[in-house]
Amino acid sequence: RAIPHELDWLRTAVHLTKGCYPGQETIARTLNLGRPPRRLAVLQLDGLGGDLPQPGASVRMGERAVGTVTSVARHHELGPIALALLRRAVPAGEQLTVEITEVDEATGETVAVGRVDAAQELLVSPEGRAQASPAERPGAGLRKGLRL
Repeated sequence: RAIPHELDWLRTAVHLTKGCYPGQETIARTLNLGRPPRRLAVLQLDGLGGDLPQPGASVRMGERAVGTVTSVARHHELGPIALALLRRAVPAGEQLTVEITEVDEATGETVAVGRVDAAQELLVSPEGRAQASPAERPGAGLRKGLRL
């Protein structure tokens, strides 16, 4: 679960002035406070071990859980990468680790079997804005001509 501020959807996917919708109060409260609770980041994973974390894996700063992996892939140039939602207070240059888990066949429970080091790259700043936000939404010029 995420809110649009955390994923930088306010620029392109959410219209704050367009009628009522589920979750409107949460979106308005976060907009008025000006700070989403989490932010989206790319994690560059250490690929030496070969194991990749699963979506939902815990991201840790030391022993403290500070986020959750949302998706994982092997990039042809960068190696293993992941998207993660991290707490806003996690420093941008902080070294992180991601848990590697397996399902125990006997019990069916998920068990942590190791960790992989991760370096983070901000996609959405802690203030909830993209690093390269345009002044207007895409297509604004087209929409201006349609208004009566």
